Amino acid sequence: MPETPNLDDTLLRQPDSDTLFPATRCIHPPLILMLYGSLRERSFSRLAAEEAARILERLGAEVRFFDPRDLPLPDSVGTDHPKVAELRDLVQWCEGMVWSSPERHGAMTGIMKAQIDWIPLSLGSVRPTQGKTLAVMQVSGGSQSFNTVNQLRILGRWMRLLTIPNQSSVAKAWNEFEEDGRMKPSPYYDRIVDVMEELVKFTLLTRDIRDHLVDRYSERKESHAELSARVNLKTI
Repeated sequence: MPETPNLDDTLLRQPDSDTLFPATRCIHPPLILMLYGSLRERSFSRLAAEEAARILERLGAEVRFFDPRDLPLPDSVGTDHPKVAELRDLVQWCEGMVWSSPERHGAMTGIMKAQIDWIPLSLGSVRPTQGKTLAVMQVSGGSQSFNTVNQLRILGRWMRLLTIPNQSSVAKAWNEFEEDGRMKPSPYYDRIVDVMEELVKFTLLTRDIRDHLVDRYSERKESHAELSARVNLKTI
């Protein structure tokens, strides 16, 4: 067996089958939070998210929306602002998220980014997004593009979310919805069904073991060093 002199064996943990495949699992519906990135009265990113939410509910999920109207710009107010607190409470509540943004100037909207920027990497000792699932969607006014979903994936990874492989990108979104806001039958609609099915499956598969899945050697090592330094203080 190769030597690993740089490895602290006391902090290395073997994959635990009992933890990865628990005999008892949560039985409540998957809890999914929907975020969308436009304030327009006829917002196609919101309409796409609403269509996705209907599918999620048919798949047995409990769905909640965050309305980004009146959410201040990041860092312009304290975290006790009502809209900021509402968003953070919803992120803590959920087990998975759907991010649906328009593509504007080849990127996600500032409204979408502001919501993500208000979500902290940690709240005290709790990481509110770590190990939760994420599906990404975008709508475009023009031809097919994947700029926004690619950016959302980068942010999802940064937020330590388990971003599912599938994704949705709706081109010429103005042509894909009826006047009443419902999406027309199309391959774009079918793809949203695919994405929501996958999100529910991954959420059910991982929600009971998410802390185990993202438990990291480097962070255990860092925490151990901090604890040792504190415990071994000669004076306080």
